[in-house]
Amino acid sequence: MKRLIFLLLAGIFSFSVFSQPAPKREFRGAWISVVEQNQYKNMTVNEMKQYFVRLLNNLKSENINAVIFQVRPAADAFYYSEIEPWSRYMTGTQGKAPEVNFDPMAFLIEEAHKRAMEFHAWLNPYRVTVSENDVLYKYHLYYQHPELFVKYGKQLYFDPGLPENRNYICKIIKDIVSRYDVDAIHIDDYFYPYPIAGVKFPDENSFRKYAPEQGFRSDQIDDWRRNNVNQLIKQMKRTIILTKPYVRLGVSPFGIYRNKKSTPDGSGSYTNGLQDYDDLYADVLFWMKQGWVDYCIPQIYWEIGNQAADYETLILWWSGQQSPCQIYVGQDVERTMKFSNLQLPERNQLPRKIQLERTLSGVVGNCWWSGYSLANNINGIADSLRNNFQKYPALIPAYTYLHNKAPKDVKSLKAEWTPNGYFLHWKQNGDPQNPENAQYYVIYCFKNGEETQLNDPSKIVAITKETSFLLPYEKGKMKYTYVVTSVDRFHNESKGESKKVKL
Repeated sequence: MKRLIFLLLAGIFSFSVFSQPAPKREFRGAWISVVEQNQYKNMTVNEMKQYFVRLLNNLKSENINAVIFQVRPAADAFYYSEIEPWSRYMTGTQGKAPEVNFDPMAFLIEEAHKRAMEFHAWLNPYRVTVSENDVLYKYHLYYQHPELFVKYGKQLYFDPGLPENRNYICKIIKDIVSRYDVDAIHIDDYFYPYPIAGVKFPDENSFRKYAPEQGFRSDQIDDWRRNNVNQLIKQMKRTIILTKPYVRLGVSPFGIYRNKKSTPDGSGSYTNGLQDYDDLYADVLFWMKQGWVDYCIPQIYWEIGNQAADYETLILWWSGQQSPCQIYVGQDVERTMKFSNLQLPERNQLPRKIQLERTLSGVVGNCWWSGYSLANNINGIADSLRNNFQKYPALIPAYTYLHNKAPKDVKSLKAEWTPNGYFLHWKQNGDPQNPENAQYYVIYCFKNGEETQLNDPSKIVAITKETSFLLPYEKGKMKYTYVVTSVDRFHNESKGESKKVKL
């Protein structure tokens, strides 16, 4: 009898997961690391362009709506910069320029925006080298001002305790935001480096110099380190606001903020692992509550049932943290597809993880590690997303605390024959350089007699930057109503303009 009840419950659970309607608004991001693959140095410029186009097309087919691309992996640049040298991950040698002055970030931004996908510029703030074998460019800042850096283990880092380093990092951010049409600046989990057992981080000199004047006692080095990172994040946000206030700042911290046993008030999670607050000196919740970061993607890479860091425990904990900041879930593709569902062992954990994300009001999306795993369809994840969980497009949740007014409606919506086919077309209403005006458009299609319900993502036939759409004309006997809306840079959506057609 117990076995029968279990099977019935499992069947109900399975049906509820696969029949759960997809939301119209959901962040669907993918991280693209240049360090992880380290493949671009072997490509010609044309090969790289072709690869980027294929990658973005694959992600778009899975209804990914944001790419987070690593443009500053180690105090160098995967883009044209007059401040830092070209990245070794671009050409194989730090400081060596690509052929024909190719700028991969400019290319990627243009291609992502063509597909109505966001581009987030991912920076590693403190890291200078990835290994002791890395050779720095002869004019690297390290050789000009070695006093700004420290060596920890086998790697070089900017000393987080020095105000001039914060200024330098923010100079990089201002340069990117002012020259490139990025949608966000993204910082990952590398703040103070991951601790090496038995090795102290060598910041005694900067602590002795700055801690007393900042009000920290000799026994408060941990608090001082957290304050250093706090000041960096605050300065980053201020830099962006003063440059382009619609550009967002996002962070993807390690998945455990604090273990419950480490917090005097018991506010941490029921986990047992490395901690943002205590080990990496990243007080993420403070940044969120202060409004210094616009979105947070905790890297909850573990599987459901992990003894030290259970996925369900962590997503529930993060979803309960209230602030103006949007929370998305950092998902690990390989773990998700490798481990079995605890209730349905014949299935992987993807359905349950998606269900949790969509039923918790405190989280509004996912970001996948890595985008290469999605594009390569590891263990069938691309098929699952494309055919089930991300079958329909989704708009990124609106950043209403930054701006909460809908853009102007589209103008002059018409359906007309052209030499190239039957087109729906319209006019932009307002200057697109103004982020409060339309940046892209959503096109809905309804059969004759259907209610024009714009909250149903299954009715979305396109999300586009263009001001026209090729209609799928067949015999001209079926009646449809098409609705077109405008969406601004903050993802606020206008009311729809409609047009009835026969196809």
